[in-house]
Amino acid sequence: VQLQASGGGLVQAGGSLRLSCAASVSGRTFASLTMYWFRQAPGKEREFVSQLSRSSVVADYGDSVKDRFAISRDNVKNTLYLQMNSLKPEDTAVYFCAASNTYSRYLSQGSQPDYWGQGTLVTVSS
Repeated sequence: VQLQASGGGLVQAGGSLRLSCAASVSGRTFASLTMYWFRQAPGKEREFVSQLSRSSVVADYGDSVKDRFAISRDNVKNTLYLQMNSLKPEDTAVYFCAASNTYSRYLSQGSQPDYWGQGTLVTVSS
């Protein structure tokens, strides 16, 4: 599984961005993968942003992005999305998409993804 994130850029506080993550899969289907977004700000540890189950039934968010960000997927286009609204300067980070072959809820079990993509930089100016 190869993941390619895109859509980052510079945006003013209060603005919106939509990140995309294109997946190339071999021997499995995109629909069988549990998908994630993480982020890492300069000098900080990697932070969980969101997780989406295979069937999009369960979507979880980190506390800092809840009610502002929305995760979604298109299993025909093999693409994961992250709609980010009401952006704040503290959202500035490199955003990574990731995937797992199985599903366990990250917020309760801390399950780590099996695959990681390269990051895309989001910068929110004040």
